[in-house]
Amino acid sequence: MSVPTPDVLPAPDATVTVGAYLATRLRQLDGPHVFGLPGDFSLGLLDEMLAVPGIEWVGCTNELNAAYAADAYARGRRGLAAVVTTYGVGELSAMNGIAGSYAEDVPVVLVSGMPPTKARAEGLLLHHTLVDGDHDHFVRAYREVTAAGTVLRAATAVGQIDRLLLTAINEGKPVYLGIPADVAVARVPAANLALPLRRSPSDPTSIQQFRAALVALLAAEPSLTVLAGPRVHRRRLEGELAKLADLPGVRIATQAGAKAMLDERHPASLGTYMGAMTRSAATRDAVDGAPLLVLAGTTLSDVLTGLFTHRFSPEDAVELGFESARIGASLFHGLHMDDSLRILHEVVAERGFPPLPPLPKEPRPGVPDAPDSDVLTQGQFWAEVQQWMPEGVTAIADAGTALFGALALHMPHNSDLLAQPVWSSIGYTLPATLGISLAVPEHRSVLFIGDGAAQLTIQELATILHGGHTPIIVLINNAGYTIERAIQSPHAVYQDITSWDWAALPSVLAPGVPVLTTTVRTREALALALVQARERTDRLVLVEAVLDPSDAPELLVELGRGAARANGAPPPAG
Repeated sequence: MSVPTPDVLPAPDATVTVGAYLATRLRQLDGPHVFGLPGDFSLGLLDEMLAVPGIEWVGCTNELNAAYAADAYARGRRGLAAVVTTYGVGELSAMNGIAGSYAEDVPVVLVSGMPPTKARAEGLLLHHTLVDGDHDHFVRAYREVTAAGTVLRAATAVGQIDRLLLTAINEGKPVYLGIPADVAVARVPAANLALPLRRSPSDPTSIQQFRAALVALLAAEPSLTVLAGPRVHRRRLEGELAKLADLPGVRIATQAGAKAMLDERHPASLGTYMGAMTRSAATRDAVDGAPLLVLAGTTLSDVLTGLFTHRFSPEDAVELGFESARIGASLFHGLHMDDSLRILHEVVAERGFPPLPPLPKEPRPGVPDAPDSDVLTQGQFWAEVQQWMPEGVTAIADAGTALFGALALHMPHNSDLLAQPVWSSIGYTLPATLGISLAVPEHRSVLFIGDGAAQLTIQELATILHGGHTPIIVLINNAGYTIERAIQSPHAVYQDITSWDWAALPSVLAPGVPVLTTTVRTREALALALVQARERTDRLVLVEAVLDPSDAPELLVELGRGAARANGAPPPAG
C-alpha cells in the first residue's frame, strides 16, 4: 500500500485507500493517536488506518471511555482527535462523550465503521441495526451532537473527509464520519495530501473595521477588564492573553473552565470568576463593575456564571468568538479569535492606559485546626493539596466534590486544570487522564475524582497502567454522590453506592504492574501520602482519601443550595 510519509509528498498519480487517506490527514493535523474499539464493520478500516506510519492505536475498554479520552487528548494537543467505533452499538456508546465535546467546543472526529454500501442500500436486516431496514437512524442521531456529518462514498470521499475535518478545525466542534466497509478499502487519489488543511484567514475588511471600532471605543475608557473563557484555551491563545495582561491598565479574570489559563501569580490576574460564587469580592467587583469588559471565548452557562448570578451585561461587553467578534450592535464576521485578540493587544498598547493600583494579595488557604485529628475534613483535604501541589502538572478534576474543591485552589506555575464544567458528566476524568497523558506527556497528571464518578469509568485504569503512564490519582471516597446530596435528599437511598476495595483494584486490572496505593483517613496521613506520590514518578500512585459523606467543599455547598432553589426543591428540614 502506497502511503505518503510526513517527509515525502505523493506522486501526482498515486492512490491510497480511504482509510489511509483519513489517517494521514489525522497525522497531519497533529492527531496521531486513534482511540476506540474494533468491530466487524470497522476491521478493514482499522487495518488501513494503522498501516499509515506514525498512527498509533489506543484501544480502550469501552466506547464511552474512548470518546472521553479523545476529548481530553484534543484539549491537550489543541488539535484534532479521532474515535473509531463500529456501527450502532459502538457509536451509540460513544455518543455521551461526543455530546460533551460539542458542549465544550472540542474537535473530535467520530468515525463509524458501517455495513457495506450495498447492504445499506438494500436495507438488509443486519446485526447492530434496529432490524427495520433503515440504516441511518444513528447517522440522524449524531446530527444533534455534531457540527457536520456524512456517510462516505468512494467517489467523493477525499473532498468529504477534508470538508469535515476543516469543519471540526474551524468550529471547534465534533463531526461524524460514517465509512462503509467497502468504502474504507476503496482507493482514491492521494494528491490532495500534499495540500495541508488550514483554517481560512480572517476577512481583511472585518479586521480593519474591528480595529477602527476598537480604537474609537478604547479612546474614552480608563482601563480594560477581560473575562477569558475556555475557547481561548482551545485556540492555543494563552500567549496572546499573557501579552495583553502585561500591558498597564489591564485586568484579566478567567472562567472555571479556563482556570490557570493565565498564571494566577501574574499581577494582572483576578483569578476565577463565577458570579456570586466568586471567592474574591475584589474579583467579582472588578468584572461586574468593569467600565469596559471584554468577553474572550466565554461560555455563559449556569455553572460558569455561578447559576446566572453575574451582574455584568453581555450586550454591553465586547465579545470575541471563534469566528466573529461584536462591539455593541456591530458584528464582525469572519474574524478569527487569534486575530481579534491580537488586535485587542495592539490597540490597548497604542492606547496606553495608566497603571492600575496593585491588587490586594489574597492569602492561600491554610490548614484549619481540627478538634478531632482522627477525621479528615474537606477543608483539611484541600488545604493539604494546596500546600503540596507541584509545579508543571495537569490537574484533572471530576464534576462534583473534586471540581468544586479544585476551583478554590491557587494553581502553581506552569500548570493546568482540566475539567468539564459545562457538560459535567461524572466519570469523564478517568479516561481523560489517559488522553491527557498521551497528549502532554511532559506534564504529570494529577487526577481528583470521587468514588461515585470513578465507578462509572474505572475500567480505563487498566489501559493507563498497561500503557506505562504514571499519573497520581487521588480518589475521594465519601460513599456516594456528594454533589447530588448537596442539592436535595442527602440521605436518600439513591445517593449511596456499593463499597469497593479501591487499593486492591490496580493489582486486579494490571497484575504485575508496579503501583503505589495508600488509604488515608487523617490530615497527617494525607500529607505523607501526597509527598510519597510526588516522589514516586516511576509508577502510578493511587491515594484513597476517606471523608465523611455529609462533608463538602464550600463552593459545592453554595452550588447545591442554588441548584436546589432553581429546581424548586423543598427547603432542607430544620
